[in-house]
Amino acid sequence: DIGIAAIDCGADAVYIAGPAFGARQAAGNSMEDIKNLCRYAHRFGARIFITFNTILYDNELQEARRLMHGFRDAGADALIVQDLAILKMAAEDGLDIPLHASTQCAIRTPEDACFLESLGFSRLVLERELSLEQIRKIRDAVSCELEFFVHGALCVCYSGQCYLSENIAGRSANRGACIQACRSRYDLTDREGNTLAKDKPLLSLKDFRLRNRLEDLAEAGVTSFKIEGRLKNISYVKNVVRDYSIAIDRIIEKQKDGRCGTGPADAGGAGYCRASFGKVSGGFMPDTDKTFNRGYTELFIDGKRGSWASLDSAKSMGEEIGTISYVSKDKDMLRVSPSGTNRNKGRDRGKGEWRDTRKDDGKGNDGTSAQGIKELKLNNGDGFSFVKGAEVIGFRGDICNGLEIRCKRVPELFVGARLYRNVDTAFEKMLEREKPVREITVGLEAAFSDNTAEGNGGTDRFVLSVSARSEDGRCVTVTAGAWSEEAADRERMMSVISGQLSKRTGHYRFELRSVRTMENGSLQDSLSVLPFMTAAALNGIRRSLAAALDEIPCNRLPLLTKDIPQAVSRISGFAAYTDGTHAATYRENIANRMARAVYEAAGFEIKEMAYELEHPQGAELMRTKYCIRHELGICPKQKKGQTPAPLYLLNNGRRLVLNFDCSRCEMTVSTPQSRM
Repeated sequence: DIGIAAIDCGADAVYIAGPAFGARQAAGNSMEDIKNLCRYAHRFGARIFITFNTILYDNELQEARRLMHGFRDAGADALIVQDLAILKMAAEDGLDIPLHASTQCAIRTPEDACFLESLGFSRLVLERELSLEQIRKIRDAVSCELEFFVHGALCVCYSGQCYLSENIAGRSANRGACIQACRSRYDLTDREGNTLAKDKPLLSLKDFRLRNRLEDLAEAGVTSFKIEGRLKNISYVKNVVRDYSIAIDRIIEKQKDGRCGTGPADAGGAGYCRASFGKVSGGFMPDTDKTFNRGYTELFIDGKRGSWASLDSAKSMGEEIGTISYVSKDKDMLRVSPSGTNRNKGRDRGKGEWRDTRKDDGKGNDGTSAQGIKELKLNNGDGFSFVKGAEVIGFRGDICNGLEIRCKRVPELFVGARLYRNVDTAFEKMLEREKPVREITVGLEAAFSDNTAEGNGGTDRFVLSVSARSEDGRCVTVTAGAWSEEAADRERMMSVISGQLSKRTGHYRFELRSVRTMENGSLQDSLSVLPFMTAAALNGIRRSLAAALDEIPCNRLPLLTKDIPQAVSRISGFAAYTDGTHAATYRENIANRMARAVYEAAGFEIKEMAYELEHPQGAELMRTKYCIRHELGICPKQKKGQTPAPLYLLNNGRRLVLNFDCSRCEMTVSTPQSRM
């Protein structure tokens, strides 16, 4: 249901886990559900990609092979893969389904990208912590498609190379069982034991939001924008997908030449087009401030550091609405002073809490004033939250009257607290009630012939032939006759014909574009005579056209594919291409004999198998572009006299070491015995 909602709201593709081996164990789906979702998506030429991206153990290879074929038979369009055993099995079986390299492959250099493309991956899902400049360099190095996350939760660690959960609890992030230790609260101390921060989610990042950077990413060579949505509810998916779909449509509308690029080589200037069909219209106005988020960041997209951490809470706080200006004696009523410009420090909302950069009709019909200033309206039942000390306090507003909120007693309420709304009941109702409609546009051309004028007798004087061409290129024709009576009022009859044929049927929006007459074997624009036709007859013709279109599968724009068996057969050439033998450590996540064989064929010396198999002493548990020193303003580049000495995270008796690789501007997380 959530996947279908994403398609309805404008998604060109949906990624979804199968029954096993997806990177979120709690987000599995049956093969039957995947089959039904594929069938629905393909009505619009949209794609279904299967997240098949955990590392595999030897005793799981047979089951993985069976599922691979099951996904292909269910209609899936590609598999998103981390473990190279999948690649080898696909080559052995001649599996004709594209493979995409998962973000779990930690693709962040041109060398990483070239290696994976050489193996036969047709799309690379890049690391999130890249800048536009780094993306451009990868684009220049490869010819395959590039995908980039643009919205949602951020792992603090480079994807696929986080071993903290496995170290702490024996639950591997690379196996879909992450305990999300990065969202836990820690004390931060220096080597002298001084406490620098207490009881804070120091490794928890804000959420990604690049809605205003899509054009920059497209120009850098990204062909697919990815929204993180696993384990999110349907209102989140609908809201975020619709927001980004509108943003993409606006980019395409800006183009003057209207040409469409058909692959990565064209992305620099040949024009953009959507990767699926069907125009989405009507429904709610999206607002990503109103669904789950920890505050927003654009991370490293400009190659600069900013305020990336969500230090108040690792949970969703919602949209900041103001400051508590009054609290009743019984702590069951409060008043809010709405946020003003630049009152939202630390949440990275941009200038003006209540400003909205989206277009409106100038009358404020998207929930804003004509000047683009959001009006704060509180509703009975809204959910609110605020921070007191180290705790996030949540409560419901039973009765909201203007800026006054009455609630059950909340002892922690205090004047001056920043108040957030994490449930906007009016917005949630709008998401449920005002549903967008996705329809494929079908152009109609109607032609009448007059059998009497052609010298043919009989009772069927008039014959109507209607040709339909859908936006994806399907063509059908329906011919109908049995009309002998001439319309007395041609203008009115023309209006009826246009009105009845230019309607919606199923998921098609029909548009009558021309009506002509057939005379002496050629079409004429003049309409000297029209038959009298009933609305029922015209509706029947339209429904017949829809049924005929349904008999033909929707066309789909080309999805890049690679010859995987041929690529795998050439793997041994990669070592020569790269001039030498490479050492494969636990970071390559080699967990089975087939993946090992691929790396060995490519010229790698296997130093270590996956962390989950060997738990090598001194292994780095995380490496990240995020730096706590920079976040707290104590980076040597920020503050003179500071040295990049180790810091320590403390949680429930456990001690983690933070080291700082300043030459790469990266931070590492390890145990006290870990090696650098």
